[in-house]
Amino acid sequence: MGKKFKWSWTSALIGAASAAAATAVILAKPRDPTFDLISVDVTSFKLKFPSVEAELLLTVCATNPNIAPAHYSPTTVSIFYDGSLLGSADVAAGSHPSKSCQVLRLPARLDGGKLAHNAGRFFADVARREVVLDTAVDVAGDATIMWWDRKFKVHVDSRVTVDPVFLDVIDQEHKSQLEVSYLW
Repeated sequence: MGKKFKWSWTSALIGAASAAAATAVILAKPRDPTFDLISVDVTSFKLKFPSVEAELLLTVCATNPNIAPAHYSPTTVSIFYDGSLLGSADVAAGSHPSKSCQVLRLPARLDGGKLAHNAGRFFADVARREVVLDTAVDVAGDATIMWWDRKFKVHVDSRVTVDPVFLDVIDQEHKSQLEVSYLW
């Protein structure tokens, strides 16, 4: 015959604490943030022969899927056309609540003169009404879990297809890579 098992509150509490700790580890596993370009608005357009300058306002929804709020330093988004740096957008320092989407409005400045060596391709893309822009950004900051601050870095590469006539976002693809420092 089998042994009788004796109920123990100590064993039950240890089991419950282990289950809670395992759940916390699974939920606290850092996940990559996501980004969606909502709109592009031209705020200024200057024709300075032989170049063209444009100022844009990029509206981006940044989603923090993690259970920890994030505080990040200022950074710059680099904007490329056909591999050439076309301009940049500044991201001010800020914070992002946990499990939320935050709408960021990023002023960007583009230098049309840098399109000179890609002018033929650019005008063909405009005629097709599909201009593909690539962006890259590195964001660094701290995420606070309970009373511990963890440093993080996020690198984001994006490819956005825009209708240059109506400035509609046609397609977008974003790849982000998150690194969290677990050192004290």
